[in-house]
Amino acid sequence: MSWKVSVEATAFNSGQFPPDGLPEIAMAGRSNVGKSTLVNAILGSKLAHVGSAPGKTRSVNFYLVDAGTVSFRLVDLPGYGYAERSKTEKKAWSQLTSSYVENRNSLVLVCHLADFRHGLLPNDRALQDWLSERGKPFIVLFTKADKISKGKRRSLLQQYVKDGLRSIDVPIVTSGEDRSGVSEARTFMENFLITAIR
Repeated sequence: MSWKVSVEATAFNSGQFPPDGLPEIAMAGRSNVGKSTLVNAILGSKLAHVGSAPGKTRSVNFYLVDAGTVSFRLVDLPGYGYAERSKTEKKAWSQLTSSYVENRNSLVLVCHLADFRHGLLPNDRALQDWLSERGKPFIVLFTKADKISKGKRRSLLQQYVKDGLRSIDVPIVTSGEDRSGVSEARTFMENFLITAIR
């Protein structure tokens, strides 16, 4: 079933976050991991701004989703790591993200986006440590699967899992470009939410 989606809020500071209420799934990943492209593919609508320069998302963006079986917010967090921005700006982003993750009662799941070609880089592992310390459940969504031949995907995924990747379920290998894994990601989110709000 297609989701009904709309932009609810674009927040540049925590005072602009909408009130806690609906369950929220946050999308987090390094700059240039293809987050906005995947967010658009999952939403089925070009609401997230896609830029060629890393670090395009500077705000926390809240999307209202009616999935039929459940309603929730998909929350697009600013990318971390490399971005063509000043240190002051980067610090402001990280404070905004920290404020959201640490204080948001509605946050039920974080989707950790990582580039399938590289696996988990040091700042990806740092994010996983940080989320674990705060007791936030997360699932890994690998992006840019279209850059890896289909025959190699399974063995590469198994290698990453063996290397100590953490995720509450088997990571989902996705591509915002060819939409592989997108329906699986949507189904996982819906099922997770149905279980979480019981």
